[in-house]
Amino acid sequence: MSPTIRQGVLLCAALSVCVVLAVPGTFPGLGGPARITLAVFTLATCAWIGTRVDETYVALGAALALTATGVISSDDLFGTLGDSTVWLLICAFVLAAAVSRTGLAGRAAAFLVSGARSVRQLVHLTTAALVVTAFAVPATSGRAALALPVFLALAKVLTDRKRLVVMLSLLFPAVILLSAVATLIGAGAHLITVSVLWEGSGQRIGFTEWLLLGLPLAVVSSHLAAEAVLLTTTRREDRRGPVAVTAEQIQEHSDKPVTGPLAPAEARCALLMFTVVLLWCSEPLHGVPPAVTALIGAVVASSPALGTVRLKEALGTVPWPLLLFMAATMAMGIALADSGAAAWLVSGLPGGGAAPPWLFLAVVIAVSTAAHLVLQSRSARSSVLVPLVVAAAATAGVNPVAAALASTAAAGFCHTLPASAKPVTLFAGISGTPTFQPRDLLRLSAVLAPVTAAVVLLFALAVWPLLGVPVLSPVSP
Repeated sequence: MSPTIRQGVLLCAALSVCVVLAVPGTFPGLGGPARITLAVFTLATCAWIGTRVDETYVALGAALALTATGVISSDDLFGTLGDSTVWLLICAFVLAAAVSRTGLAGRAAAFLVSGARSVRQLVHLTTAALVVTAFAVPATSGRAALALPVFLALAKVLTDRKRLVVMLSLLFPAVILLSAVATLIGAGAHLITVSVLWEGSGQRIGFTEWLLLGLPLAVVSSHLAAEAVLLTTTRREDRRGPVAVTAEQIQEHSDKPVTGPLAPAEARCALLMFTVVLLWCSEPLHGVPPAVTALIGAVVASSPALGTVRLKEALGTVPWPLLLFMAATMAMGIALADSGAAAWLVSGLPGGGAAPPWLFLAVVIAVSTAAHLVLQSRSARSSVLVPLVVAAAATAGVNPVAAALASTAAAGFCHTLPASAKPVTLFAGISGTPTFQPRDLLRLSAVLAPVTAAVVLLFALAVWPLLGVPVLSPVSP
């Protein structure tokens, strides 16, 4: 189906839904605000799927329409911009700018990778290094940009082993995407999920709880992905030869020192990041919200005396469109919950409370895993899926926290096409360096998609209950 035909079909479908919703006699029990919300939600989703209009523009238009029609108040709309999750992301990007300025990430990568003596060791040490970056750099695109120089240095060192370079070009984005679930700031979609959970169920997930639930999943899925990449893109003879990557070789392709004693700025930045992460992880002990901790860290990181980056320069790295998108979709989530639209949507689902919890979670994970084929934006996927999942979980008697986390984690899989995610696009076409082809992605996706979905389902059913998130809803009989 050509893009023009697809857009026409989506437009007709969206307009048909809107016309049906506009007829007063249809869908008894569905109030006016819920009808308006569903119409706006349908139009926004079709625009995200079938047009090239900027996703932030679509979200802002939808939120404005809901405000103008009285479904939500202006305080609800503008209040989302002041949400603590928005401030957490802003400050996290300021901290990431400070880390990038000092070159600490390059030192850490050189320290880990230079210890590899075989191809498999190189792959898993690289994977471990990429997982750690989730604590320092928010958003997968930012981590991909930070990791690109490290990949280029490894590509130069391994220039005579082309298949290994191709394998690494696929490994970097694959692990970056799957390891994002390790922390609350790993992706904007996580902050949307937290907000929707709070609005829809009254339950809030903090930085520490997300870390406890997400980090083990990130480690397991990332290393499984590393094995999948290794086995699908290399032959046995490629993996058999030894590997010798030294810090000196990496230094040849880095403009910042990767060995030797830390410079004063590097030492200050390392101490600051250690302190911030420690405070985030110990939130239950001291009670300081993660956003406040991040703001303190951002102020110190950009201070004239102790900082390593100017505040104006650091704020220039903040993805303001993403923040506006988050705020607008939060407003859409409020409308879905408060108008009763989300509850009405899931009230007619077949099975309802009769469906076993494992089947409900399996369906949620399967749909979320495949959603990247329709919605390329990770944040858009969570904006569409999580409000419905939270509402449906209540009907099925499933804990909404477990369902929302499972959906968000599964939606992190977006490895099928080069355009499915920004990190994949970034590593797909690097001038002068051999990288993966679309067929390599498809081969990996065929293996990794079911493995990722199975791992998320295993964690939701067996691991997360041991960590305090039961499968069944705490309020269910």
